[in-house]
Parts: sequence; structure tokens; C-alpha cells
Amino acid sequence: MYFEDFLPVIMFGMLACGLFTGFPVAFVVGGTGIAFGFIGMYFDVFSMIEFFNVPERIWGGAAENPVLVAVPCFIFMGTMLEKSGVAEDLLKILELLLKRVPGGLALAVTAMGTIMAATTGIIGASVVMMSLMALPAMLRAGYQKELATGTIAASATLGILIPPSIMLVIMADLLAISVGNLFIGAILPGLLLSSLYFIYIIVISSLKPHIAPPIADDKMVDGKTLMMMVLKGFVPPVILIVMVLGSIFGGIATPTEAAGVGAFGSLMLAVFNGRLSIRTLKDVAERTALTTGMIFFIFLGATTFSYVFRSLGGEHLIIAGVEYMDLHSWSLLILLMFTIFILGFFFDFLEITLIILPVFAPIVELLDFGVHVEGRDIIYWFAILVAVNLQTSFLTPPFGFALFYLKGVAPKIVKMQHIYKGIIPFVMLQLIGLGSVMAFPGLALYLPGVLLS
Repeated sequence: MYFEDFLPVIMFGMLACGLFTGFPVAFVVGGTGIAFGFIGMYFDVFSMIEFFNVPERIWGGAAENPVLVAVPCFIFMGTMLEKSGVAEDLLKILELLLKRVPGGLALAVTAMGTIMAATTGIIGASVVMMSLMALPAMLRAGYQKELATGTIAASATLGILIPPSIMLVIMADLLAISVGNLFIGAILPGLLLSSLYFIYIIVISSLKPHIAPPIADDKMVDGKTLMMMVLKGFVPPVILIVMVLGSIFGGIATPTEAAGVGAFGSLMLAVFNGRLSIRTLKDVAERTALTTGMIFFIFLGATTFSYVFRSLGGEHLIIAGVEYMDLHSWSLLILLMFTIFILGFFFDFLEITLIILPVFAPIVELLDFGVHVEGRDIIYWFAILVAVNLQTSFLTPPFGFALFYLKGVAPKIVKMQHIYKGIIPFVMLQLIGLGSVMAFPGLALYLPGVLLS
């Protein structure tokens, strides 16, 4: 083999080095692609005219893609819900309902994270919002710092998996599969993770009551008042979830149309709560534009990188490497999951998704898992496995973004070591969830088969 045959490997290595520089990800990914395009021209394995294919792919894959219209709509919905006070009201209600259960406040935070995950997929906003609302209350109640921070970080990141998730929209587009099917398939794995968090909190709170003291009975309310609170603070977000997900699952609306419904519904909730103002609307619109711009800029860079990588023979080199290792389908899948898990220690889910999926998805589709998973179901199953795996990327140090979001708004008495220790059991639970979906693919494939049959 000649030097130019190893250009894709060097290209991947240079990308990894570039991402550690702290330079904007979009520029690193796109710049690496352009640079290696010129290097490929020097070795006569790439031509200048091929660069003209990149804008066409960017236009058709991102700018003209109606599916990706859902991204800014879901971002707007999540940001508006944060400003409308829906989450704050929800936490108060759940706290009252679960106060007699061991670890009641931690369970309330987990329940709120699960419900909010079904209305927004903005992880940064969710972590900051839940940290500001729940962490001071948990510390005042005498909760162990590790349990409090771990619960908040894990619960707030459920939005990346439970639909409607921005990550699932992007994954469906990259894999050319149905967003609706992927949404439906992610429900049970998302609820599985939430249930594992619930079980862990109840067990650890029962065994060690001092780390999760019961909530003091200073918030006694009568049944009528509680019912009114539920009707005002709990029912509206549930209605919004039904509007968004129900319209998709019922075949009434496409995910893109449902995203518009969700954005409109979040506006109505803000009006209902008396929190909608010109200032709020301006702030939400600005944050939506900035977040959307960041995501699409990375999309453009990743499109450039993946095109040049494939043109230099990267895909064929990977396939040749896989064939040389002569791994069984299960061994290769486990290796891929382990690789994604390790990448999650250093990179964001968006970087991993846009770089890894286009490279490894064609390989996975050719694998044979016998009767365990067959045909087109393999790619949906693989997508859900990747989504569950990427849940860990927000929690694993040194670059777990949820950890930095949490530390940025946490009281000074909460140290980084408290947060690092707190997330360890929850990462273990996420890996248990990943293993469960791998062993029982019905968790990802049963609902799409039932609802779409």
C-alpha cells in the first residue's frame, strides 16, 4: 500500500487533534475536509472539480431538507417552555405528590426530567434550568451532593433520547430513515433509562436514608388546591406532548409539521401562564437562531468532511480493516458501541453523530444477526443503540457538557469532584440500558411494529 492509501486514517487523526484545540467544531471539521481535499489533489487521488459537489450536498442535505425544519421549531419550543415557567410549576407539583416516597425530591426531579424530555431536546437549557430550580432545594433538604448532582445531570439529559429529540431528527436524516419510526422506537428505551434512575434512587434512599432525607411537611395543601395545581401545571405540558407526539404517531402530521405544532403550543402555554412578553419572545427567538446556526454550521462542516473522507477511500479502508479483523457481527457491534462510548468522553453527541454514522451505518447494514434482528430493522435498532450510547457523552468526564452546565450554576459548596462522583452510578445505569436494548431489540422495535402495522 502507498502513503496516499492511508490519507483517510491520517485525516481522522488530524480531526481528533483539531477538536482538542478548542477551535470552533464547525471550522475544525470543515477545514480538515478542505485541507485533505488539497492534499489528495497533490497525490492525485482527489480533483478540484469534486469540491463543487460539496455545496450541492450541503444544499440538498441541509438547506433544502424539509425534515431539518423540525430542528429550529423544537429548539424554539424548548426555549419557550423554559421561559414560560412550565418546568418550575411541574417540579413543585411532583414534589408534593412524591414527598412520602423514599428519595421523593430526587424522584420528582427525575419525573420532571422525563416529562420535559418529551417537550424539549435542548440539553444545555434543561440542565441549567433544572439545576437552578432543583439543586438548591435538594441541598436545603439535606441531600447528599453527589446524589443531587447525579440525579439532575442524568434526568436533564433524557431529552436527547426521548422524542421529540433533535438528535433523532438529525440521525434519521443522516441514515435516510423515517423520523416518525425512530421517534416511536426511542420511547421504550428512554422510559427504560428513566425507570432505572427511579429504581436506583428508591433503593439507595431506602438503604441510606441520610443521603436523601424525606421532604418536610411544610407544604401541606388540601386536595382541592392540589387538584387545581395539577390542572394548571401538569395537564398543559401533557397536552402539548400529546399534540406533538400524538400527531406524529397517529399519522395526522409529519415530524416537521408536529414541530410547528409544538412551537405554537409552547407559545400558548406561555400565554396561559401569563409569561409571554415582547422581551421574552425576542430572547427566545435570539437563542433559537444562535443554537440553530451552531447546529447547521456543524452540519455543513461534517458534510464537507464526510465527502472528502469517502472520496479518499475512507469507507473502503474501514471495510477492508473490518474484513481483515474477521470479527463476528456481534463482536463488531460491541466494538462500535465501545468506540462511541469512548468518543463520548471527549466529543459532543453532534460531532460523533455527524462523523461516525455516515461511516459505520453502511457496514452495520451488511451484518448478520440471524433471527435476533433482520432486514431493515437492523438500521433502526443500530440508530437507537447509538442514541442510548450517546446519552453517556453528556455525563462522562473530562468533557461531559452537562457537568459543566451544572457546575456553572451550582452553589460554591458543590465541587467538581461531587459532580464527577455523582454521575458514576447513572453512567453505569445507562450502560445497563444500552445492554438491555442490545439483548432485547424488541425494546426499540416493538412499538414501531405495533403502531405502524
